[in-house]
Amino acid sequence: MSGPLIAAVVWVLAATVTALLPLRRQMVVGFALVLAAPAVIIWLGASHGWLWVLPALLAFLSMFRNPLLYFARRALGRPAPPPPELAPKAAPGTGRKP
Repeated sequence: MSGPLIAAVVWVLAATVTALLPLRRQMVVGFALVLAAPAVIIWLGASHGWLWVLPALLAFLSMFRNPLLYFARRALGRPAPPPPELAPKAAPGTGRKP
């Protein structure tokens, strides 16, 4: 198996394990995976032909669609509320439901 294929498999396994983590713990690892994906996809395409870039790119976009949409909204200046799991919780005694 070639180096780019091994890197792609390791990337997919790391992304799968990251998806199993609680959302607050996914942030750092997920950000690293988002940064590493273009390099792995380009390396895979350069070694095995650019036909393999399309399925890899579609898989990447499918797995990281919500974070990528969040960053795209922020870059365009549109409102980008955090997911409910990351929203600050109400302080006790304020009468607000979380």
